[in-house]
Amino acid sequence: MRWAAPGYIPAMQTPRERPTVRVLLFDPDHRLLLMKGRLTYAADAPSWWFTVGGGMEPGETPEAAACREVAEETGFLDIRLGPVVWRREGIGHLSSGEQVLFKEHYLVAHCAGGEPLRDGWEAHEVDLVDDLRWWHLTEIRSSDERIFPQGLADLLPVIIDGQYPDQPLTLAWT
Repeated sequence: MRWAAPGYIPAMQTPRERPTVRVLLFDPDHRLLLMKGRLTYAADAPSWWFTVGGGMEPGETPEAAACREVAEETGFLDIRLGPVVWRREGIGHLSSGEQVLFKEHYLVAHCAGGEPLRDGWEAHEVDLVDDLRWWHLTEIRSSDERIFPQGLADLLPVIIDGQYPDQPLTLAWT
């Protein structure tokens, strides 16, 4: 350990940016596919529901990332993409403990529905994701479970009706 003067506070490192795509994936019955998972390998860690998606590869567009993530996480290959409707940005931690600046793009997509497959999951996804299921808006509204982004039930009606904003709305990081 290096010696430090009393009162010395080491400089905080700027977290690396992690562009991500989150997919609002709907079936023909207007149900939204959500995953339930944790950010740590501890089995008793708190978990919450969130949309399908993940990190964007270097040079990848949100649309290309959405198609790739949906295929990997659900097995659905035939999806119809809509626009990026929301953006959200904030500091979080990966399961490795690394602090990152998440830059999320929420994109609308539609598919034929059905039972999602987990064949394309990586080992960390198998370990950290506990459930995957379709939700009706009424179920999201009445649930007492944690669902992200916060306020999702209030944001969805216009999206379900196909009323997309001209420019993506910025959501709070909470």
